Amino acid sequence: MTTAQLNTWQDVQSEVLGRIHSRYWKPGDLIPNEADLASEFGCARATVNRALRAVAEAGLLDRKRKAGTRVATNPVRKATLSIPIIRQEIEESNRAYSYGLISSRTAIPPVGVRAQMQLGETTKALYVAALHLADGRPYVSEDRWINIDAVPDILSVDLSLENANEWLVRNAPFTRGDISFSAIQADAKIAEILAARTDDALFVIDRTTWNGNTTITAVRMIFHAGYHMQTTV
Repeated sequence: MTTAQLNTWQDVQSEVLGRIHSRYWKPGDLIPNEADLASEFGCARATVNRALRAVAEAGLLDRKRKAGTRVATNPVRKATLSIPIIRQEIEESNRAYSYGLISSRTAIPPVGVRAQMQLGETTKALYVAALHLADGRPYVSEDRWINIDAVPDILSVDLSLENANEWLVRNAPFTRGDISFSAIQADAKIAEILAARTDDALFVIDRTTWNGNTTITAVRMIFHAGYHMQTTV
């Protein structure tokens, strides 16, 4: 198979995906090596390497050193997740957004949070508890610790006016994150905050974000009863 010259790694990626989806390269097939593909496509080998890495990260290629690259036999599709700005999420559903700060203080985090954030025993962090509302009804409660050594400017923010979720997304770049999903039964405290019934099942997201080896924030978001999450694969 021959093709016109491909100038960018995105062009090469598109061509590779086309060959996989059309079954020109079938599941389990060993595809040509990078040098041969670069010659065929009229581009640099590095361009091919970047494209194949992207397709492999999407779960459609298996790359093994010295064994070559094969089309995945059982491809694993990966979901794409982003850290949402809660205000935008609510407004995009045609509801009015509002916000209330429950608590904000610097303190030494509990042992479990310190371990999660890899903070020292005497290191203080900023604790923020807040409630986001849609059309005046509780939408999600936010229970957050922020590493003030990583983002010291947060201390100058009036969190009664600007919520930590939005400020961090806009001002604290991160390189990776750990996310877990779970459900809890509402106790009396969270039921009161979210206007839920005791023992309602509530969706929970626990997320820690990092910039290199430095933790930015650890947050627990507990959503109103009936919340559903949507993503893409």
